[in-house]
Parts: sequence; structure tokens; C-alpha cells
Amino acid sequence: MDNSNSQRKVLISAAAGIGLENMDIMFLSFSMASIIATFGISGTQAGWIGTITNFGMLLGGIVFGLLADKIGRVKVFSYTVIIFSVASALMFFASNIYLVYLFRFIAGIGAGGEYGACMSLVSESTPKEKLGKATSIVAIGGQIGAILAAVLASLIIPAFGWKMLYVIGLFPVLMVLWIRKDIKEPESFQATDRADRGHLGLLFKDGKTSWQTIGLSLMVMVQIAGYFGLMNWLPKIMQDQLNLNIAGSSLWMVSTILGMSVGMMTFGTVMDKLGARFSYTIFLICSAASVYLLILANSRMTLIAAAVVVGYFINGMYGGYGAIISSLYPTEIRATANNFIMNIGRAVGGFSSVIIGFLLDKYSLMIVVVFLSFIYIFSLVMMLTIPGISKLKKSN
Repeated sequence: MDNSNSQRKVLISAAAGIGLENMDIMFLSFSMASIIATFGISGTQAGWIGTITNFGMLLGGIVFGLLADKIGRVKVFSYTVIIFSVASALMFFASNIYLVYLFRFIAGIGAGGEYGACMSLVSESTPKEKLGKATSIVAIGGQIGAILAAVLASLIIPAFGWKMLYVIGLFPVLMVLWIRKDIKEPESFQATDRADRGHLGLLFKDGKTSWQTIGLSLMVMVQIAGYFGLMNWLPKIMQDQLNLNIAGSSLWMVSTILGMSVGMMTFGTVMDKLGARFSYTIFLICSAASVYLLILANSRMTLIAAAVVVGYFINGMYGGYGAIISSLYPTEIRATANNFIMNIGRAVGGFSSVIIGFLLDKYSLMIVVVFLSFIYIFSLVMMLTIPGISKLKKSN
């Protein structure tokens, strides 16, 4: 396999892997009501399913990040796909809520471990001048996975029940056979000494690196917080407080994901051409400003337009993190850095739904929007304090 074909296969595999992982995670959103009805559980008990999944992702991110740095990206990529696929299929046999907790925890371990292996594999197989665009394409795979989850849920749950939906999660195992057939470990990884790889302490080896790890983790927390706020709460906010007649959230979801995907491609291209610091500065400022469009939305069409614009900026940046983290950390700790930073961000940033719910109970939509705007400004300040980002070279 020539070099260009190998790069293409790595990119397709990573995008498909992240997409199928996100599809599996999103299954929970579409099956939650059915799970509650099946087991007769409370909303609090149901809420623990997602929380336990996040705990699994955090554990899997650290463990499999270290393993990917120790034994190889391709091996761990394959192992994590198998873990979350099999755990998803086991949901078919869940006879009580405690088995649901167990299987989702295991699925979270696999899903959390996959990201670092994917991004490290892509970064070590892609020319540096194209890395931003490449990692953004991988991130778009996740958005496609969300749409696929919505389509499958609408077709399978009414006809076959929610458990059959999770059986679909077993199919990604077939992808492993394709991944392992031709894709080899990157030469840069093979050239490193195994004894030097996969030491968590390398993320905090000195003051500069420690602040870099902390700062990037805070930026990812904001990224995840904004995403969950937009996808989980804002459709309801628009309908309840602005009295917009929108049947369900499908139209909102599709328009928002469309904006996000176009934003990711734009961001990746701008990042490769003009550098990480410039692209993040522009997108973070525009994110802080664009959320105010949600207050101005007063009809179906203006809501869709606002969804596209806001989605374009707030999640356009997501794919860039894989490129930045992979560039700032050496090969020996690259997968661990990607997983640690991303899954810390997921675990903490996911609590934004609780914060937004509290703000809605106590205050108004304006306060929610001000909160979202503030966290993007906070992320901008964090980004400007990380010296390594300004040193990342742009393409000529």
C-alpha cells in the first residue's frame, strides 16, 4: 500500500471509529425513555446511566492512552472498538438497571480509550501542514455517528424495541478486521524506545507542561460544556420560552450538526493555513458573540439560522484539539495526552447540563446565554496563556 493510500485508510478508519463510538453513546439519548419504562426506574436512576458511562470513559481514556503509547496505536484502536461494541450488544441481555450500569460502564471504557489512539495514529500518519483538516474530518465522523444514531433509533425502536438498537453496536467489530489488515504502526512510534513510552508523569514533568495540560483540559471542558448546552437544553428553551412550534428536536439537531460539520472543515483549513492561535482566537470570540443570536430568534426560520451559525462556531473548534494536543506532546506520551485531556474535559464539561438547568430554574434565558458567552471568553484567556500554541507552525 503506497503512502497516500495508507494515509487515506488511516483517516477513514479513524473517522469511522469515532463516528461509530459516538453513535453508540448517542443510542442512550434515544432509548432513555424506553429504558425507564422497561425497568420502572426514577429519573435519578436513569441519569446515573450517562454519569457511569462518563466514569468509564475517563478510566478507559487513561488506561488505554497509556497502553496505546506502550504497545501501539493500531492495537489499542482495535481493542477499544471491540470492547465498546461487545458491551453495547450485551445491553440486549440486560434484565435490570444494574446490568445496564455495568454494560454502559464497560462501553464507556472502550469509547474513552479510542480517541487517543485514533488521534495519535492520524497525527503520525499525516503531513503536519494538513493535520488540522485531518483531525477535523475525524471529528465530523462523530457528527455523522450522531445522525446515524437518530435514524436507526427512529427505525428500530418502534419496530423491534430498544434492546435491538444496541445489537447494531456489534457491527463495528467488523471494522477491526479491515483496520488490522493493512494499517501498520507509524514509523515515528516504532522509532521510540518502549521504556520511555506511556508515563503519565510526562504530562506534568515541569511547570510549563503542567500548565499546558491544565489549560488544554479547561479549554476542552468549555468545548464540551457548550456542546451539551446547545444539544441538550436549547431546543427546549426555544420552545418553552419563545413559544416556537417545532415538532421534536430533529430539525434543530440536523441544522445544528450541519453547521458544526461545516465549521469543523473551515476551522481545520484555517488552522493549517494561519495557525492554531489565530484560528482559536477568531472562533472563540465568534462563539462568545454568536450565542446571543439565540435570544433574537423569534420564528422557525430564524431559529434554524441561529442554530447553524452557533453550531458553526462553537463546535467548529472541536477537531482542532486532536491536532494541537498531538503537536504539543511527544510521541512517547501522545495518546495518553489526547485521552487524558479529552476525557477530563468530557467528565467535567458534561455537568454544564446541570448548571444550565439550575440557571433556568432561578433566572432567565439571558443569564444562560451570558454564561455560555463567558465560558468562551474564559477559554480564549486560557488559550492565550499556553505558550506552546503560539509556537505551532502554520503551513506556507
